[in-house]
Amino acid sequence: MSEPTSPARASGCEWTLAALLAANFAWTTVCLGGYRPETALVTTTLTGAALLLWLGSRIFVPGDATLPALHPAGWWLLPFLAYAAGNVLWVTPVPWLGWGDWIGWARLVAVFWLALNALPSPGPRRLVHLTVAAVGLTGVALAAYQRWWDPLWIMLVPAQSPQFLGRSSGPFGIPNSFAAMMLLLIPPALALAAGRGPPPRTRWLAGGLAAVLLAGLVLTISRGPWLALALALGAWPLLVRGWPWSRRLGGAAALALAVLAAGLVLYAAVPAVRLRFDRLRTDHGERSRPIMWRAAWGLFRSAPVAGTGAGSYNVLFERHRPEQFADETQWAHNDYLNTLSDYGGAGFALGFGAAAAVALLTVRAARRAPRAVPAGWESPAVTRALAVALLAFSLSLLVDFHLKLPALALLVALVAGEAVRRTWPAPPPVRPAPVRRLGTALTALAVLGLLTALALPHDRAEALRYGVRRELDRLIVTPGTPAQLHALLVGAPTVLERAAALDPGNAQAWSDLAYVRELQVRYQLAPAAAMAAPAADAARHALALSPVVPEFWVRQGVALDLLGRWGEAGSSFAHAITLAPNNSSMWYFDAYHLNLVPAGYALSGLALENSLRLDPGNQLAKDLQQQIAARHSD
Repeated sequence: MSEPTSPARASGCEWTLAALLAANFAWTTVCLGGYRPETALVTTTLTGAALLLWLGSRIFVPGDATLPALHPAGWWLLPFLAYAAGNVLWVTPVPWLGWGDWIGWARLVAVFWLALNALPSPGPRRLVHLTVAAVGLTGVALAAYQRWWDPLWIMLVPAQSPQFLGRSSGPFGIPNSFAAMMLLLIPPALALAAGRGPPPRTRWLAGGLAAVLLAGLVLTISRGPWLALALALGAWPLLVRGWPWSRRLGGAAALALAVLAAGLVLYAAVPAVRLRFDRLRTDHGERSRPIMWRAAWGLFRSAPVAGTGAGSYNVLFERHRPEQFADETQWAHNDYLNTLSDYGGAGFALGFGAAAAVALLTVRAARRAPRAVPAGWESPAVTRALAVALLAFSLSLLVDFHLKLPALALLVALVAGEAVRRTWPAPPPVRPAPVRRLGTALTALAVLGLLTALALPHDRAEALRYGVRRELDRLIVTPGTPAQLHALLVGAPTVLERAAALDPGNAQAWSDLAYVRELQVRYQLAPAAAMAAPAADAARHALALSPVVPEFWVRQGVALDLLGRWGEAGSSFAHAITLAPNNSSMWYFDAYHLNLVPAGYALSGLALENSLRLDPGNQLAKDLQQQIAARHSD
């Protein structure tokens, strides 16, 4: 493995690029891993700024200078981006969700390109690597705080979800995401600590870092990442060039035994670990994930070539929702199946197939390269550790949606870019010929156009919409003071109208606008005569953009009820049930609608029975049932 030739001194532009990449990863990670749209807006802005700065540095250079040639690995991922954009334009039934998914893929590819091409000097790369390590340590500190000082604490959220109590998620929303971050950091730290080249101080620091990161992984009590890391560590000795196979197999067996022993110690000593693994036995394996996996496979089989459309899994899951399964399934908890479901076999081949091709070509380049033996962080042992980290992360994708979280996507792009550029040398430098300058300038214009016309308006609109909806759901589920709710409902229409103006294709923004108008009537902030027609118009707009979303039909049904068009409203609720026959909420809304007139009382009771059969814990349905029972007793 050989390191590409680097300039002796990094330019100011290169240091700026490194600072942008480091700040982008740090900001995105500490803000719930970038899950919220307002964080994703900043992530997109910083990624776009870094990409434009790098492109500009390749345009405005002296004519007699040379530029690093573009690494060939980056080209392999561009066909998938083009295909995914076409999928959003012509296939998906939920284009605003599809564009959000596409923007996430575009950020990943952009950071991979920058990691490959933009930081040829060791110093700027070291800045990024040290920032990643510092963020990892910060995450472990937050995880320890959650575990021993405040189990309810979570970044940017009032309280941790009850299902994760006793487990640490660090700066992320769920422990599995934090565990995935640890998978990408632990192997390089272990390799640096065990290496023979670094000075003792460096080895001791790396060993301490590895120990802290391993402790962070333990605090997550995440079975999937633990098993993924165990399998990857077992495969580590098999990657060592120059070792005879007897030594490789012996090393793999020794590591497997060490991992097994560590697991047995944790199982015996930590009750929470024992409980998590005992549940696998009592539940006969996972309960919810196989349901989501079967749904993804079913959707893929219904459209095996192009898929059901980018970002469509959550909406179309309703076709496969089993009875008494009430979970909200935003993604399939398996990135491979999720990609098959959304993009079909063609998208899967262009995406993960291209990633596999890059991996194979990198391995082939490693076999052909001279066996240079730089010490410390640049050593072949650390490079192998990066491959082990990527293997562990890839295995963890079988049970989670890590690529959907911006922070994890940025990190895997940085790690993959570093691993590839170390092993697969780029072509010799090139002169900035006029044709190359023109191509780079056109690329920069295209990137700028996508940022200003698509990505930033989409993220900004979704941030506005999501903020309003999040507060509405919070105040309705956990009621605040009437003044808080009234203030939100008075100001929400203006915010949602702004979101719809920024991104007219965001059907959810139109639906939420209808919802707010309906709530204004419900809480007597406005008369039905004034709000019903605007609510119906907003719901109609949402349905025109995407008629496959059951919630949009509910919004139209409620608005029609406010207009006194009870019969037409019934058709809307019936359509919602057709789209989501095993969703308890759809039956509840139908029951509420039927309960509005005496002719529907009997059918309302039947709809409520269906709702509670599908979800016995549906509190709204229980409350309505009690109201109906009280009316009959009177």
